[in-house]
Amino acid sequence: MLTLDQLKAMEPGEVFAKGLISNSPEGVYMTGNDLGRELIWVAKRGDFHDWGIYIHWASFGEEYVITNGDKLTNKKYINMLVPCEDQAFEYYRF
Repeated sequence: MLTLDQLKAMEPGEVFAKGLISNSPEGVYMTGNDLGRELIWVAKRGDFHDWGIYIHWASFGEEYVITNGDKLTNKKYINMLVPCEDQAFEYYRF
């Protein structure tokens, strides 16, 4: 569970969580195309205690996702990938 204190203690730009998940209704549903295709996601702290989760096809690699991935904006998916307390969620950068 991500807390605001943990978020504040991180270095700006730090990737603090990452993983793989399928593009599916049971995983993170990004598109009707390529159902079941693997996605890679990274959670990264911003400059001012803010943070975001970026996601893209796993075949593109982690570095690509960090710099060019799509930002997750669905609260259900955000909390599924990085469970967090309400105070930490308030700092999510939509």
